Amino acid sequence: MVAAFLDMDNRQSIAAAAVDASKQLTPERGVQRMWEPVREGCYQAASAYLAAEDQFDGVQSPAATAAFEQVTAQLVAATQALDEFYRAHRGHLEESMAMLAAIPQVAQQALQTAEAARDGLRRHQAYGDYPSVRASAAALDDAVAALQAARGANPVREAAGRVRDAAAALDSALAAAPSKERDASHAVSSVTTRIAAVQTRAERLAPAYSALLREFNARSSADLVHNQQDSRLQIEQAEADLQKAREALTAGNPEGALELTSAARTHLADAEAKVDGVTDRLRLLRHVRENPRAKENEIRFRLRDAQMLAVNRGLVREWGSVLDAQLERIHRIAGTLTGRHPDYWAYITQLDAVSAFIAEVVQKMRGHTAQR
Repeated sequence: MVAAFLDMDNRQSIAAAAVDASKQLTPERGVQRMWEPVREGCYQAASAYLAAEDQFDGVQSPAATAAFEQVTAQLVAATQALDEFYRAHRGHLEESMAMLAAIPQVAQQALQTAEAARDGLRRHQAYGDYPSVRASAAALDDAVAALQAARGANPVREAAGRVRDAAAALDSALAAAPSKERDASHAVSSVTTRIAAVQTRAERLAPAYSALLREFNARSSADLVHNQQDSRLQIEQAEADLQKAREALTAGNPEGALELTSAARTHLADAEAKVDGVTDRLRLLRHVRENPRAKENEIRFRLRDAQMLAVNRGLVREWGSVLDAQLERIHRIAGTLTGRHPDYWAYITQLDAVSAFIAEVVQKMRGHTAQR
């Protein structure tokens, strides 16, 4: 009986340690839940063993022999259940034990990786004030602190992963740092050239806006009245950003210079959009004025295509009247081109609205067919 108890207890200890490793590393596997009835059987057998030993210690009698034999059988049965459980999950349990044993090594290796990254920072102190390097170094410090405070297998493993990622980010920031000064210098030169080009383009805005007022209905350019002023303000802001970028580059902050040149480019793009808004409007209105029916015929063609789609896909009942109504809209819009200065811009925008509506109907008809 004693031998059976010691054998069961030893096997239970091994299995319990493996189950605990599984619970820490992969609780979603549910091994703990399957282990509980096996463990309970071991507890009951152990309780029976202790009770028999307490009751019949030193006693030699038929009752003692029978009790010892019964407990021994219970211990053997519990051990067999242990063995069956372990065999069923052997691969996973042994892998969990190996992984859990490696956790301290994983943490130590992560800390060594962090220290290697910090050595790199110490060797390249010239880049220590770069914002990207500062941020990466601070993130590494936070990750190391979190790892040192972590408790439990999974938290330690996850924290070690974050340390490795932070160390890699610092290494990358340091590797990229030497080229930042060159990149910033090129960016400053490029933006300087770009500002001159945008200023040249902006010179076309005033004449184009004047032509709009002379040649077309005033409503055709009412939304563009502030474009010249807005474009000038955007260029001035770009020039201010460029000056700050030059100062940052001189002060040894190329990353700051790159951010400022990027902001300058954004302002220049906005300035160009304001210029193009006027020049493109003039070009479009002149094109429509030369052949106003071309735009109308284009929309009519799209409407016919949509009507044919409705017929071919058996959707006339759902969409026929809706599409027919668009023909009436086109007739009404075409009738607005009257007088000495027709409102071509309203004509264009209203036809574009019809076109967008037709496109939406076509999309719905195709989606309806695809669902069948």
